[in-house]
Amino acid sequence: MAAEAPQERGAYQTSLFRDAPGGLKVIPIPTLPPIRPQEREPAPRRTGPRPASPRSNARRGSDSQGTLDFHAGNASPGLQVEAVIYCDAPVALPTHRVLAAAFDLSMIAIGLGLFLAIFFVSGGVLAFGKQNAPFFIGVAVLLGLFYRTLFCLGDGDTPGMRFAGLRLVDFDGRTPDRDQRGVRQIASLLSILSVGLGLVWALVDEEKLTWHDHISKTFPTVG
Repeated sequence: MAAEAPQERGAYQTSLFRDAPGGLKVIPIPTLPPIRPQEREPAPRRTGPRPASPRSNARRGSDSQGTLDFHAGNASPGLQVEAVIYCDAPVALPTHRVLAAAFDLSMIAIGLGLFLAIFFVSGGVLAFGKQNAPFFIGVAVLLGLFYRTLFCLGDGDTPGMRFAGLRLVDFDGRTPDRDQRGVRQIASLLSILSVGLGLVWALVDEEKLTWHDHISKTFPTVG
């Protein structure tokens, strides 16, 4: 018997599993090797704005929310009075004002006496009574107005204020102009004609200001 020829190695490998007669054939599924981390494709970079998360929106809402001022509700508008004087000049005391007014009244009285003297020398008859009392009162008022208007037009303080060591300033601490002095003279008539209520107001005012001080935005100060 002739010897069989040796088979070449690696030329053909017989299957380890034989198909069973009438059985199902199994199709082998190829498997892919796992992808390593360095071989993965980089994720595409987003060019648009990053969507905000609900937490970030909540934080932004809390940051933009205004804070509540709990101290504002405790303040009573009736107990706080806004200051009108913006300078550091102190308001003259009522005693200084009375002293200045008394000196000015004495100057007006002297002027009234000179008027009566000239009237008497001119041949007039000085008979004081109820009939001519309004005449003398009117003359005194006119002399007082002329006295105050003279210094107002001269843009200066009255001799009474200088005697008491006072000067007139506005609420900013500056020397008032002629218009402010004129408004003050007119407003002072209102304080006097209201039965002196505008003058007494300085006793209850927080900054010791009279009506004509508030109206003209001027006040006397020491210096």
